[in-house]
Amino acid sequence: MKKRRLDKILEMPEEVYSNTPKLTIIGFNELILENYKGILEYEDLFASISTHIGIVNINGMNLNLEKMTNDDIKITGKIDNIEFERIED
Repeated sequence: MKKRRLDKILEMPEEVYSNTPKLTIIGFNELILENYKGILEYEDLFASISTHIGIVNINGMNLNLEKMTNDDIKITGKIDNIEFERIED
């Protein structure tokens, strides 16, 4: 409860202080996924990324893992669609 009140006062987004993933899509050729856990599968046409609340599947052509850190991953290429598989508690 204290954490939520402090977040409202400081106006901090949830993804900054938690493991909640944040997906930023730039046009049809680039996406950045923050707070990911790991790469489950990666090919030229498909990427599957694990997060703390589920799996993000990216379908497209010429997909490239352009930049990767412990916290975020940048994928470029012709992105056709993005699917989410939620982990049920």
